Amino acid sequence: MNPADVTQPCSILVVDDDAEMASTLQEFLQKEGYIAEVAHSAAEAIALLERGPHVSLALVDLIMSPTDGLTLMEQLHRRDSDLAVIVMTGYGTIETAVDAIKRGAEDYLTKPFDPQAVRKKVARLMEVFALRDRVAQLEANLEGRLGFENFIHVSPGMRRILERARAAAASDAPILVLGETGTGKEMLARAIHLASPRARRPFAPVNCGALPHDLVESELFGYRRGAFTGALADAPGIFASAGGGTVFLDEIGEMPKDVQVKLLRILQAGELRPVGSPTPVQVDVRVITASNRPLADLRGERLREDLYFRIATVVIELPPLRARQEDILALAQHFMRQLVRRYGRPIKLSRPALDLLLNYSFPGNVRELENILEGATALCLDGSQTITEKDLKPLLSESSDTSAQAVAGEQPLSMERVEQFAIRHALALCQGNRTKAAALLGISRDTLYRKLRQSKD
Repeated sequence: MNPADVTQPCSILVVDDDAEMASTLQEFLQKEGYIAEVAHSAAEAIALLERGPHVSLALVDLIMSPTDGLTLMEQLHRRDSDLAVIVMTGYGTIETAVDAIKRGAEDYLTKPFDPQAVRKKVARLMEVFALRDRVAQLEANLEGRLGFENFIHVSPGMRRILERARAAAASDAPILVLGETGTGKEMLARAIHLASPRARRPFAPVNCGALPHDLVESELFGYRRGAFTGALADAPGIFASAGGGTVFLDEIGEMPKDVQVKLLRILQAGELRPVGSPTPVQVDVRVITASNRPLADLRGERLREDLYFRIATVVIELPPLRARQEDILALAQHFMRQLVRRYGRPIKLSRPALDLLLNYSFPGNVRELENILEGATALCLDGSQTITEKDLKPLLSESSDTSAQAVAGEQPLSMERVEQFAIRHALALCQGNRTKAAALLGISRDTLYRKLRQSKD
């Protein structure tokens, strides 16, 4: 799917050489509120797509002549890797339908059709497509930007954190960002900078743990010529070079105590003393710090207490990915879209693979999710278009409890539970107004009512 096309109306394509069967299925789908197109052969289906309809789901009969359903499915996926396909088959060829799923089909339907099965399977895939559509629109609108909008999320907890960070961006108060490795601390610091009055000035990230102890002062605060062997000219240092902008000090707990005194002076008086200089220099910077250590460890062991109180004027804690599981699906789809563009070939996640990710604890958080998906994509060398559960398992941390719900004592997460969460959240935002909630979710009101009934069954 081309991101430029995401605002076009979506339709379902029915491909069956049995004209009566195709017409009956088209009428059923139209009564369900969908736009449905019909083709009676593979050639007709390809010709119809070339005329421009924006198809999000294809229902393809397996037994057709001269081109069978499996061959057509492969042709459709070469044209659009995101196109979901449901294969249709008689009871006698179910084994062929299972093989089709292994080769990239999302699901299958048996003839004669059970209306409830058609309704349920089509609705699920169309709603998954709608989520992919919204992620694609977000990416298209935010190409090249690194602000708050680049945090892919649906969870209310993450929304509240970003609202707090956005409010803090308007001031010049020091901010301490806490979170495990891989949660996006630098990304949040950069977003705060871009939303602040200092956005046009430099953003200078520094990993305090990566600086050699004997070079910390000179790197951060600069030095004067002759201050030490090799100091052949004056050097401004990171703080002076970022004048008017933001300095982001990652892993602040690794900063030596003697250097912390100089940082405190910057925060208190806006001045620093370069190494080898007898006089202080005025600097105008905002300081954002971050750590993957607990707040109690920073205050009690790692930081001078006076510095701690200065940098912790505003504290923002990013949750681990296992604590915001509602966001895993949206993030996975976001990363897969990037990987499809990067590797130049169609590839997607199977339903069991998604379920495996939804129930993994992600000790490396969002960064680990991105790395897992890229690793699985890079290792799919046999022409496979679908990443399976088998492909993902070797990439998951063996030392981690792969069930995030086991840690939290909850039931295993699934696509159905993600859908239920999204519906509850939309109803809460719309104060119980189901029409508005359906519009917010991008689904019809009838679909919303059906989902609510299913959740009660």
